Parts: sequence; structure tokens; C-alpha cells
Amino acid sequence: MNASLQNLLSLVGRLLLALLFLPAGLMKIGGFAGTVGYIGSVGLPLPTLGAIIAIVVEVGGGLALLAGFGTRVAALALAVFTLVATVIFHAYWAMPADQAMMQQLMFFKNIAVVGGLLVLAAHGAGAFSVDGKRAGTQTGGLRTA
Repeated sequence: MNASLQNLLSLVGRLLLALLFLPAGLMKIGGFAGTVGYIGSVGLPLPTLGAIIAIVVEVGGGLALLAGFGTRVAALALAVFTLVATVIFHAYWAMPADQAMMQQLMFFKNIAVVGGLLVLAAHGAGAFSVDGKRAGTQTGGLRTA
């Protein structure tokens, strides 16, 4: 695959991942009390702090992916955040049977998102990014071999 196509696909992938995290973080700001309540409902300690962390990670990470700035670190942080949140909030194995299937779908969808984020962390943002421009490379961290 040529470098131009790799860079375009990396850009589109980053934008699509940002489209998942950025609106979620912004909705948590708008519904802060509800977010705190939901976090508390699963028995997590310090739900207000948890909501603040979720907002910072989702909004900050989403913006970083959007711009392709600090992409590898942002993708890794979002991957860890998503994995932890998935295990806590989509524990389908502990759900009543009527809820288990939906939670299982959400669980494995999030695991796939973690996989995409790890690939992005491994390969970088591509040339169409702040990282790519700062590095002064044609590929912005992508291997062309």
C-alpha cells in the first residue's frame, strides 16, 4: 500500500475514533450530575472524580486524535480508559439474561475499539496530522514497507 493511501486511511481512522470519544465527553459535561450518578450506581468510589477523569480523557483524547497531536500517547490512554470502562460498565457475565446480550455486544464493540486504538498507538498518526508535520516526515510515523 502506498504512503498516500496509508496517510489518508490513518486520517479517516483518527477522525472516526474521535467521533466516538469527543461527543461522549461533551455529553458528560452537559449531563454531569447524571454521569456522576451512573458511575456511583456501579459502586465505584469517588464518582465525581471518575466523571472528571472520563471527561478529560474523552475530550482531551478525542481532540488529540482529531488533530493528530500526541497521537500515540492519546491512543494508548484512550485504549486503557476504554478497556477499564468496558470491564466495569459492560460486565455482561454478571447481568440478568435479558440484559446480557446487549451488554455483550457493547463489551466486544469496545474491545474492537481498543484494538483500533492500539494499532494507532503502534503506527502513529500519519502525515496528515500535527505529529506528521512536526516530525517533518512524509509518513508521520507510518512504516511504508
